Amino acid sequence: MVDRVAGWAAEREDVRGVAVVGSWARGAARIDSDIDIVVLTDDPRYADADLWAGLLGGEVTRLAEWGPLREIRVRRPSGFEVELGVAPVSWARTEPVDAGTRRVIADGHRVVHDPAGLLAALSAACAS
Repeated sequence: MVDRVAGWAAEREDVRGVAVVGSWARGAARIDSDIDIVVLTDDPRYADADLWAGLLGGEVTRLAEWGPLREIRVRRPSGFEVELGVAPVSWARTEPVDAGTRRVIADGHRVVHDPAGLLAALSAACAS
């Protein structure tokens, strides 16, 4: 799923970053853990649940708003769940880093697409 999302993002200039966060990123995933992926873009088209259901091959089971981040949870036919967080580029702002963003990044992250270095800068800001 990560490769699928990263490959999709690499084909779009308006997707500015993709990171895996949470248990999978920090190597603590269990057999029943979902995978959490954050997608940075200012294009509202990418917050469409049907887009992600189609790309990931599953059904949308939950939509939620967490501040500026829109959560789209997709359950694959195998039962594996992918939680996408579609966030504006400002979510990765480093001056200052938002407290919620800092918690997500500090809990474990792995950058998988970062053409402009926004997530690398965020990672460095959260490490200091």
